[in-house]
Amino acid sequence: MTFGFGKEGHPALAMTHYNAIQFCKWLYVRTGVFYRLPTEAEWEYAARAGSKSTYFFGDKAAQLTDYAWFKDNGEEKTHVVGQKKPNPWGLYDIYGNVAEWTYDQYKSDSYGERKEKVSNNPVVVPTSLYPHVVRGGAFDSAADDLRSAARGASDPIWKQLDPQVPKSNWWFPEAPFVGMRLVRPLNPPSHEEIMAYYDKKPIKDF
Repeated sequence: MTFGFGKEGHPALAMTHYNAIQFCKWLYVRTGVFYRLPTEAEWEYAARAGSKSTYFFGDKAAQLTDYAWFKDNGEEKTHVVGQKKPNPWGLYDIYGNVAEWTYDQYKSDSYGERKEKVSNNPVVVPTSLYPHVVRGGAFDSAADDLRSAARGASDPIWKQLDPQVPKSNWWFPEAPFVGMRLVRPLNPPSHEEIMAYYDKKPIKDF
């Protein structure tokens, strides 16, 4: 799906969480290299790039136009990636353009539960269809939704007009603002663990 925004160099759009993982499987089958969705914690770690400020470049949203496509400059569409400045770790479009899937189930109090604790690679393993965590904001997002700590959640309304019964496992026809960023682990798991990650059955969406 392109929604008329463009294809060459633009982010992939409107894929479900399941679809994004199956794309990773497609890559693995063809390349032998394990790709997966980042966990929510990994995404924020990468976005912050060592910073503790509101955004990786500081606390003033006025600077966002140098780094991101969002509501103030996005023109209600995606843009070719890599046209804005990267974060200090060389990641482009980590804010804006499209919101990005993470692996985690969205749990509103997951941060509060870990307050005053040290967590090693925390993840909320998804067990239900909704909601999953999206991060980074999109071309139509307000500046506040692009903060490194800002959290978004998938919503059944993204498939509201899908005429299929049950609804599609693959697409969110009303979410042209959702894309993905993939992780290639330095130390990949075993083939069996990789296939267990990829081969979880989709949950039907009625």
